[in-house]
Amino acid sequence: MEEVKSGMVSLHDGKSRPQPVKLHLTNDALILLKEELVPISQETEHQMKDLVREVGILREDNSGLGLSIKGGADHNLPPLISKLLPGSPAARTEQLFVGDAIIKINGEACDKMTHSEVMTTLKNSGSTVNLTVKYFKPAAPFLNKMMTPDSPSYNNQDNGSQCREMFPGLERQWRVYVSIQLLFAYLTRFCPGTDKLRTNAFEVIGVDGSSTGVIHCDDSHSLADWIRAISSNISFLISKMIRMSNRLLIPEEQILMMNWMHERVSPSLHRPAWKPKFVALKGPDIYLFDYPPMQTRDWVRCDTVFKVYECMLQICKDKELLDDRQHCCNILAGTGEKLYLSTESRAELLHLEKAWYRTNHSSITRLKHKTFGCTWRGNLCGLTLDLDSGFSLYDNSTKNFQWTYRFSQLRGSSDDGKTRLKLHFNCDPPGSTEIREIECTGLHTLLYSMNAFLSAKLASVDPTFLS
Repeated sequence: MEEVKSGMVSLHDGKSRPQPVKLHLTNDALILLKEELVPISQETEHQMKDLVREVGILREDNSGLGLSIKGGADHNLPPLISKLLPGSPAARTEQLFVGDAIIKINGEACDKMTHSEVMTTLKNSGSTVNLTVKYFKPAAPFLNKMMTPDSPSYNNQDNGSQCREMFPGLERQWRVYVSIQLLFAYLTRFCPGTDKLRTNAFEVIGVDGSSTGVIHCDDSHSLADWIRAISSNISFLISKMIRMSNRLLIPEEQILMMNWMHERVSPSLHRPAWKPKFVALKGPDIYLFDYPPMQTRDWVRCDTVFKVYECMLQICKDKELLDDRQHCCNILAGTGEKLYLSTESRAELLHLEKAWYRTNHSSITRLKHKTFGCTWRGNLCGLTLDLDSGFSLYDNSTKNFQWTYRFSQLRGSSDDGKTRLKLHFNCDPPGSTEIREIECTGLHTLLYSMNAFLSAKLASVDPTFLS
């Protein structure tokens, strides 16, 4: 179920102190809004966006002009009007605004003047001061910084009127700071590339690499509520995408699961230990992408693809974890590769496990049987795993089946980790055991496939196994 939600949080961009922001969750996006100084009316905004304006100020009795200046050549900024005193000569012109850059004073260019030189020129400019000004849009962050949470007037109950007095023509409004599309986005509580968990904080990364920054919540309850809501909306959008994609795919190639996970890689000086991976179960295969597949060719070009029935999924117990990341698993491929993956929650890990067994069951049901080349008693043979009949060994030289056993007769197995495999079967009379020893160069692929066939057989006998 999708959820719409709004609330106040703190944002940390890693460069400055945390700032209060409004977080708004929609069905398909997560939006961060910041308070900013903006023109009160369209007319004011139009005036402020004029390229160049000439404004005359009449000074009274050699008094001040009633404006404050920030910046100057020594600050790598143009001279900026940062404050207009209500009722002052500058304010009464109604043509000057906070954020205006002063280009000339009485015709004299001031782009190379230092702050003190600008102030001296204004002071000695006579009874009539002609300013050439232009609204300097990049000054907005600089001016907004003057009204930060540390500012004495920020938390004042009369913040609106204070703002209007300090910045005539401007008012504080909530403006979109960041908007993250949730389709194929992911949420993480971990510091990038590490196993270090942030306290009461998370980050949402968009498919284009855009980020919300680190979002801090007031307490663990608020954190859990935001994570649940955002994760739910992301999952809903991915499920919707899977349904749309499956309408165009044949049954044998249907997508069963897609989700972001993190893979633990060998850390180096320039590479972190954990890397985000987009994991998908499609048809009989598991895919690992650096970026979500957007087109059909992305599936074809994927570098990391394994047959599910030729792999083993192991959910890690606490003592098997390699670091402080909790919800981890191993995927062991018959070809020797080993993937160590982590999810953000136990629910995501269980979702992967359930999807894995469903993928295995459907692929084995369609495959029905698989044969492995091996040797038995020095002869070339083929060991066949058949979902209906079980184990059978075919001798290439005699063209005959040497032995056959049902899956239910398998009592156990042992191997040397290289090529030798011993299969222990129950046989008649009851209680007796027969041992069949074979050699197979693809030993691990054979072992994982045996496990896949046995799991599929169990699921066919007991359908509740899959649930």
